Amino acid sequence: MDFGVVLQTDPPARKVVELAKMAEGLGFSHGWTFDSHVLWQEPYVIYSRMLAETENMIVGPMVTNPGTRDWTVLASLFATLNEMYGARTICGMGRGDSALRYIGKRPRTLATMVESMRVIKGLVAGETVEYDGHTVEIPWIDEGWDLPMWVAGYGPKALAAIGAYADGFILQLADPQVLEWTMGAVKDAAREAGRDPDSISICVVAPAYVGDDLAHQREQLRWFGGMVGNHVADIVMRYGEDTSKVPRVLSDYIKAREGYDYDHHGKSDNPSPQFVPDEIVDRFCVLGDADAHIEKLALLRDMGVDHFGIYLMHDDREATLRAYGETVIPAING
Repeated sequence: MDFGVVLQTDPPARKVVELAKMAEGLGFSHGWTFDSHVLWQEPYVIYSRMLAETENMIVGPMVTNPGTRDWTVLASLFATLNEMYGARTICGMGRGDSALRYIGKRPRTLATMVESMRVIKGLVAGETVEYDGHTVEIPWIDEGWDLPMWVAGYGPKALAAIGAYADGFILQLADPQVLEWTMGAVKDAAREAGRDPDSISICVVAPAYVGDDLAHQREQLRWFGGMVGNHVADIVMRYGEDTSKVPRVLSDYIKAREGYDYDHHGKSDNPSPQFVPDEIVDRFCVLGDADAHIEKLALLRDMGVDHFGIYLMHDDREATLRAYGETVIPAING
């Protein structure tokens, strides 16, 4: 199993670079960041420094979207980084949540997201593509790169699109029951599209906090249930409480949800998620001592997870990275 670290690009940017460098030294293969250009600093500028100060780390957004930047801009960003640092980028993609909602825009449709992936992936590969009624290529690309494009989603239509078009599936929570349901839907969609379901990388990403004080850990990570609930609320609004489309574990806990404060998006002091019960924090995140992390991650690995990414948003980031590098990663991959 590969391991990644997901960071927010809070100033100072040099701290993001330092954490990425530390993570690589401890055995993490991927460095991800949020991509909400107003809430945090512009990530693609920081990716250049992350790549420059690591040797092999693969870097990219968790996740970007087809609405913030023109698709040709995204393609040029990835192609430029790959030319400079040797094809070490990856693209996590979504419809757009905080990056678009915060500036008063709506997330893009799944169809738009899928079309953007075709254009971006083709341009980075050095191909000629049709875009907005025009034939476009990036003329300075000498050798193209097959940019891995992983997609985050929960709902039935998103999972079907992932199975049909994406290189990888990103599940933004670490609950085995939800993983079984969503991963099964992705693989079924891949088969229906004539693809090899095992060719799709399975990525679980969730907050992880290594320590002994479970009560403190829960309070530090409760924000995540609010962030996930923001996505799930959209799905429940669309599909209702049909358990064939939305697992009850996802729909039940958002009934007490009253709103969401994007000014505190992804932060441990977010006041919005007080409705999230301890049970959901425990199921969606990875808490406890190192042995508890090993037990849960071994289960996810055996279920077919290829990559686990840590949302590193709490008050003991370095200690958790060290615990993973010294104990958890060797136990999972030893």
